Amino acid sequence: MYDELKKLDELSRRKFMQYSAKAFLGVGLSSTLGNNLWASPTGPMPTAKSVIYIYLSGGMSHIDTFDPKPDWEDQGPVEAIGTNVPGIQVSEYLPGLAQRMDKLALIRSMTSTQGAHEPGTYFMHTGYAKRGTIRHPGLGAWLNSMSGKTNSTLPGNIRIGGSNNAPGGAGFLDSKFEPLHLGSPDKGLPYVKRHHSIDEIEMEERLQIAQMMDLSFHKKYPSKKVNAYGDVYAEAIKLMKSSDLEAFDLNKEPQSVRQSYGNSNFGKGCLLARRLVEHGVRFVEVTHGGWDTHNDNHEKLTELTNPLDQTVSALLDDLYYRGLLEETLVVIGTEFGRSPILDGNAGRNHHPKAFSCVLAGGGIQGGQVYGATDERGDSVAENSVTVPDFNATIAYALGLPIDKVVYSPSGRPFRVADKGQPITALF
Repeated sequence: MYDELKKLDELSRRKFMQYSAKAFLGVGLSSTLGNNLWASPTGPMPTAKSVIYIYLSGGMSHIDTFDPKPDWEDQGPVEAIGTNVPGIQVSEYLPGLAQRMDKLALIRSMTSTQGAHEPGTYFMHTGYAKRGTIRHPGLGAWLNSMSGKTNSTLPGNIRIGGSNNAPGGAGFLDSKFEPLHLGSPDKGLPYVKRHHSIDEIEMEERLQIAQMMDLSFHKKYPSKKVNAYGDVYAEAIKLMKSSDLEAFDLNKEPQSVRQSYGNSNFGKGCLLARRLVEHGVRFVEVTHGGWDTHNDNHEKLTELTNPLDQTVSALLDDLYYRGLLEETLVVIGTEFGRSPILDGNAGRNHHPKAFSCVLAGGGIQGGQVYGATDERGDSVAENSVTVPDFNATIAYALGLPIDKVVYSPSGRPFRVADKGQPITALF
C-alpha cells in the first residue's frame, strides 16, 4: 500500500489522505495540508484553490438586486425581503439567494472610474484602465502564470459564453495562459476527437511529419509566440487522449442536478464550471448577459434574475455538499450599477459611481455586508471599494503576490491588481 501511495503525484496523495481522514476520523485535512499545495511561493497563504467568476454583462442594477432601497421613491415595484441572516435584506427577485445569505458577502460600496461598457468591462477584468496598445492580463491568466495548474491535462483558464475576444485574456503574458473559450456549455469541447478515417498510428505519423517541417522555422524564429504554437499542439494531443474530457460532458450529471441549475445557457454554464473546478481547472468565467436595462428595467430584471437566483443557489448548494465551497471562490461581478432615478422609458442608465458585487466560498466569511451606499443608492457612503481593490481581494484569496512587479515585453512594470488593496475584513 505504501509503495503504491509513493507512486502518486502530490495532489493525488493529498486527496487520498483527505478521503482516508474523512472515512476513518470524520475530519478533513484541507485546512492543515492542502492550501500550500496550490500557493504561490511568494504570496500570502491562499484560502481558495479555484475561482468561478460569474460576470453579469451590461451592468446589474444594484438597488433592484443586492442593495434595495425600500424607502426610495424610484425603487419601483420591487420590494426588499429578509434573508436567513437577520438585518440583511435583498430584492424580492432573489428569494433563493436570500435563504443562502449566510454563505454570501455583499460588497455594496463598489465604485468605478469607467462608465461605458467596453472600458468598464476591461477595467473589471484586469484592474487597469485601457490605454494605448498594452493588453493587460486577466485574473485567470495571472493565477495560472504565478501559481500554475493543478491538472496537467485540462486548460487552467476557461471562459463559458460571452465573446471570444472579451478582455481578461493572457494580455502580455505567454499566450498559453489565454482562456479557452466555449460558446455553448452543453456541446462539450469541440474538435477533440480524431476523424474516424484516421487511426492513432497515422495520427502520430502526421504529427512527426509536421514537427519535422516546422523544425527549421522554429530554429530561425525562436520566439515565445512561435514556440507557443507547438505547446498548443502538444497540449491538445494530450487532452485528446485524456479521461478528463468527461469533465465537459453535462450528460454525466444526474437529471435532478441538471434540473436544479435550470435549463438556461447560464445554468448549464455554471454546472459545467462546477464540473471543471472539480477536475482541477483553476479559473472558470461564466457570462450572463443582458443587464443593460435602459428600457423597461423591472420587466427585464424579472427575466434576468430568475436564472441568476436559481442557478447561483444551486451552484452554492452543489459546491457545499461536495466539499468544494471552502476551496472555490464564487464571484459575481459586473462593470457598473444602474442609476437610482428611472428615466422616461422606465429604465436605468449607467452608474459607475456606486454598485454591488458578491463573493462566496474560498475563505470568505458569509453572512455579511461590506460598505454602504446612501439612502438612494447613488453614492458610496461607507468603505469605498475600487475595482483594483476587488481584484486584489480575489488575488489575495488565491495566494497571489499582489505586490510583485511583473514586466511586460516593452519593459513596463505591472502588478496583479495595479495598486488595489485586498479587503481582508471579508475573510
